[in-house]
Amino acid sequence: MRCSEIIELLQQLAPESMACEWDNPGLLAGRQEKDVNIIYLALDATDQVIEDAIEKGADLLLTHHPLIFKPLKQVNDRDFIGRRIVKLIQNDISYYAMHTNFDSAPGCMADLAANRLGILDGQVLEPMGEQNGEVYGIGKAGKLPKAVTLKELAMQVKEAFHLPFVTVYGDLESKDVLKTCAVSPGAGGSMIVPALNQKADVLITGDIGHHQGIDSVSRHMAIIDAGHYGLEHIFMDFMETYLNEKLEGQVRIVKAALQFPATVISI
Repeated sequence: MRCSEIIELLQQLAPESMACEWDNPGLLAGRQEKDVNIIYLALDATDQVIEDAIEKGADLLLTHHPLIFKPLKQVNDRDFIGRRIVKLIQNDISYYAMHTNFDSAPGCMADLAANRLGILDGQVLEPMGEQNGEVYGIGKAGKLPKAVTLKELAMQVKEAFHLPFVTVYGDLESKDVLKTCAVSPGAGGSMIVPALNQKADVLITGDIGHHQGIDSVSRHMAIIDAGHYGLEHIFMDFMETYLNEKLEGQVRIVKAALQFPATVISI
């Protein structure tokens, strides 16, 4: 199957037009008319991912996070981005990224995360637009399926996303129960105000800084920081299922191994 045909299927799922203005999704390197027999899925186009994609004989690398965010003045092996692009092109691997368009598209990242947590009556946390009468945007907010304590919810998040750890801002010993929840996979500092506006008892997200966390608690909203990778690795499982269904076995799908980039050491 041609790479361009696969791109059409990806565009049907999450059009590039749904991405944030600052983002850079799409075909970032390689040939769009090449034949694709193996697609390699990953969250990031790291050195390890690219080496593994080469070893597996991949024709197309599909990631969530784009390797290229800003315009490049040079493409060479003097920096890590240029080095990776050169390696992809040398090995004739086309490279496509689906970032905030996948975050915002109906049925994609926000809905997937909300479904894992059983959130009910979900509403888009930060609307970006409307397509075919349906609002799309970043994150989801709604009711928890059962009122739980912060500690109980933190454990549920850890289990639902298969995480080694989560970071919690709030009182883990409190017996008060949480009823409403907002979830925004990825870096969620900018989602604190929208979550407060939705009257969420807790925001589940990633990449929360010290002051963001303690300030949110002061405003009576707890935060569970499950990590950027921790919430978004679900991209790989979903895309594996989606592509297998759409391509009907014409292309083999290979996933990067689940590997959390951060480790907590307790002494």
